[in-house]
Amino acid sequence: MTAIDQRVSPVRRPDRFFIGGQWSQPSSTARIDVVDSASEEVFLSIAEASAPDIEAAVAAARNAFDNGPWPRMSPRARAEILNRIADGIAARGEAFADSWTQESGVLRTMSGHSAAGLAATLRFYADLAENFPWEESRTSAFGQPALLVREAVGVVAAIVPWNAPGQLMTQKIAPALIAGCTLIIKASPEAPSAPYLLAEVCEEAGLPAGVVNVLTADREVSELLVRHPGVDKVSFTGSTAAGRRIASICGERIARCTLELGGKSPAVILDDYDLDKAAEALARAAPVMSGQVCASLTRIIVGDARHDDLVDALSGALAKIRVGDPFDPASQMGPLAIERQRDRVERYIEIGKAEGARLATGGGRPSHLNRGFYIEPTVFGDVDNQSTIAREEIFGPVVSVIRAADEEQAIAIANDSIFGLNASVFTNDPDRAYAVGRRLRSGTVGHNAFKADFSIAFGGFKQSGIGREGGVEGLHPYLETKTMIFESAPSAVG
Repeated sequence: MTAIDQRVSPVRRPDRFFIGGQWSQPSSTARIDVVDSASEEVFLSIAEASAPDIEAAVAAARNAFDNGPWPRMSPRARAEILNRIADGIAARGEAFADSWTQESGVLRTMSGHSAAGLAATLRFYADLAENFPWEESRTSAFGQPALLVREAVGVVAAIVPWNAPGQLMTQKIAPALIAGCTLIIKASPEAPSAPYLLAEVCEEAGLPAGVVNVLTADREVSELLVRHPGVDKVSFTGSTAAGRRIASICGERIARCTLELGGKSPAVILDDYDLDKAAEALARAAPVMSGQVCASLTRIIVGDARHDDLVDALSGALAKIRVGDPFDPASQMGPLAIERQRDRVERYIEIGKAEGARLATGGGRPSHLNRGFYIEPTVFGDVDNQSTIAREEIFGPVVSVIRAADEEQAIAIANDSIFGLNASVFTNDPDRAYAVGRRLRSGTVGHNAFKADFSIAFGGFKQSGIGREGGVEGLHPYLETKTMIFESAPSAVG
């Protein structure tokens, strides 16, 4: 797929919801238009859920959990279906890739590998069926035989964002499914394709009815899902502002929640590290997903004497990035996903200039592109860590370079944020990287580059979230722990 006018949606049933194992008629005729981020043209019109549709989806998931076979199947039996879903996703790799690029502006050279990653995530959790400790023999304090049992948390509302819908959706559904949960996947109005494609795959894979349900809704109707007493857990990825709202609602009814929220992640450049190498590494990461990455390294902290040199090196590297059609293999950065996000980034750029930061490169729309939600990679120098552009998540290709008097102040600046999602330490000394990294209040700390790894665990400190996604750690939030104490040992207790 190359020419803009050839782009069509791969979704087969955009006018329906996947509820209770069937493609169900919506309760209203309301639709949401989905716009191609590069052409600004509507390429998909998706059904919009209202309150009755939420009720139907929760009822289907609740019935599947309370009365259906899924939670009562062995983990090994569930794993067989997860592997079939993985096969189905791999078979539809082109559809997942094209839709991600259309909706979010991600380079097609990147999205082309996405389906393999989604399938690998499902297979990882399927493999846990064999070796995860679902039951453990214990002995009570009074010497009685006991079991520690891990069971599914119940019905899960998985609320998926628009920047990486396939990847972030899979990090929720794979652990939830192997745990025995049932789900309502609430797709983003801006990027609904991946959840719909998943529903098609689940139908073909023979997943029992009601285990996975998919619909699309805007914020007001989505809140009904968060509030619903039939939902046991909410798993949300998105902004910290929305996460605060969800956490407060879940707190009112003591619902479980996992929140993967925003970031304002620091890169600490220590005095022994080459600035050109640092600039090159930061420039490789800045245009990924057009900067629409919650973990992006957007606060670059460097010694005062080397500040100007780093600004120059980073500006030179980012100015060379080729911005263009995300389906063009020559492009190195595509557009932002939606018009309001480009408007948001532009507002922050104006605020940065007004508050006294020095615009070193970028800051505008590429002159050679007359349509699409594009913005130039942007570098600010002389940024005060208390300024707006250093405090708030911009979610675009905008980086701020901040002066520090010494290593101690650099660490203090890095930690002086409501966020704590990601960080990196640039130094030639791994022991020094370890020592500084241990002092950073961050869910991930990389060495000499942007690094994050869902195969281990991903999530944040402070207002960057609650809980972890990915790896074995990502399974625990979908489980409840039950203690069983017996007068005499049943056969299950070895």
